[in-house]
Amino acid sequence: MFDKLRALGYEIAFASHAEAILSVDFPDIVHDLETALLGVRLPITEIVGSGGGETQLTQRLRRGFHELGWRKRNIVMKKIVDGVEKESISHEIDHFHSTSKGNFALEIEWNNKDPFFDRDLENFKRLHAEGVIGIGAIVTRGSGLQAALRAMIRDWAEHAAISNLDDLRASGLKRLTERQELLIEGRVSRAETFPSAWAAMFFSDKYGMATTHWSKLQDRLRRGVGNPCPLLLIGLPATIVDMGA
Repeated sequence: MFDKLRALGYEIAFASHAEAILSVDFPDIVHDLETALLGVRLPITEIVGSGGGETQLTQRLRRGFHELGWRKRNIVMKKIVDGVEKESISHEIDHFHSTSKGNFALEIEWNNKDPFFDRDLENFKRLHAEGVIGIGAIVTRGSGLQAALRAMIRDWAEHAAISNLDDLRASGLKRLTERQELLIEGRVSRAETFPSAWAAMFFSDKYGMATTHWSKLQDRLRRGVGNPCPLLLIGLPATIVDMGA
């Protein structure tokens, strides 16, 4: 299952018998997922680009899943006692797909704060307990991509001939804060190259350990977050990055 994705470095993990459920009840979803993810590309310029809001990669992924018919769904569960509503809980799923064998829910966590994993997994747990979904899935940065990002960012800066703060400002990237400039200058003063110093600061601030990536997701699984909902976890690999872009 997912052999083509694995060959490209994608990390695939299952929990609570999700692999067996996918193979028997959701084979079309497995095919659609693999098809949608095989063509994913991420220009290095999008990695180093700054700004708030949803990334272009996430937007492309969302469009791909939307074309498959996996639409956003807001599910409201109400507790009514003797005709009186006592509680109402709303769960928003970014990509929800209904089949004759059950429902499939998917969330993309490219680069959020890592507590978003807790939110997603707890949502999946509640929806599974109520019989709303059969499987919950999360797509995030894989461990190989996370490990390679800092060097990729440094290599981009070297290729772009960024050797000082003035070059960085002229590149059109978001202006650095005083704290960030001081961090870079401190590393350069210790004989580190400017591209390496900037990459270290940029990676730590934007893609550091407190963001959503594979090891943080695995931490949740080891603690049993989301259990017993069947889970499919997909880690995006370093091979999706286009260094020439």
